[in-house]
Amino acid sequence: MFRPSFDPQPSLDGPSISIRPLGRDDWDGLFAAAGHPAVWAGHPASDRYTREKFEPYFGLLLDSGGTVAVIDRARDTIIGCSRYYPAPDREDSLSIGYTFINHEYWGGRTNFELKRLMLDHAFETYDEVWFHIAPTNIRSQKAVAKLGAENMYETVLNLSGVPAPGFCFRLGKNAWLLRRKMLEAAA
Repeated sequence: MFRPSFDPQPSLDGPSISIRPLGRDDWDGLFAAAGHPAVWAGHPASDRYTREKFEPYFGLLLDSGGTVAVIDRARDTIIGCSRYYPAPDREDSLSIGYTFINHEYWGGRTNFELKRLMLDHAFETYDEVWFHIAPTNIRSQKAVAKLGAENMYETVLNLSGVPAPGFCFRLGKNAWLLRRKMLEAAA
C-alpha cells in the first residue's frame, strides 16, 4: 500500500524524456520498445521480447497501478517503462523496478534521467527507496549502484507470481542527494 500523499503514477518532464501513467493504449508503443532480445539479456525473463511472453507482463504492469511509460520527448515515442511498488518485505517502504529501456537508449543519460525523475518524486514522500534485482541481472545491479544504492541483503521474493532470489538494494534520501550532485557535476 502506498502512502496516501504519494502519487504512484505521476506525469513528470525531464530535458529529454517524460514519464506518465501507462495505459491500455500504450500496448503497441511499449511492445515496440521491448521487442528486441538485447533489452532482456541478463534478465531472468530473457524471452520477454516475444509477444507471447510480453502480453502477460503488460497486463501485470497495467494492473499494478504504479507503472509509468517513458517517453522520448523529441520523438514523442514510448521507449520503456518503470514502476513504483510497495517493498514486499519492508513495511511502509517504496520500491522502483520493472524498468526497461529500449536498447537504443543504453549508454547515455536516459537511465539516469529516468531514475532522477522517479527518485526525486519518491523522496518527496519517502526517506528510502528499494530496488529488487535478480542475481543474473548485472546491468541493473551496476546501474543502481551507480546511483548510490547499496546491496543490503539477498532473499527470495515473489514479485511476478513466481518466487525467485533477488538482491535488495537500498538508497536513502541523503545518499541520493549527494550522489545526484556528483553525477550532475560530472555530466
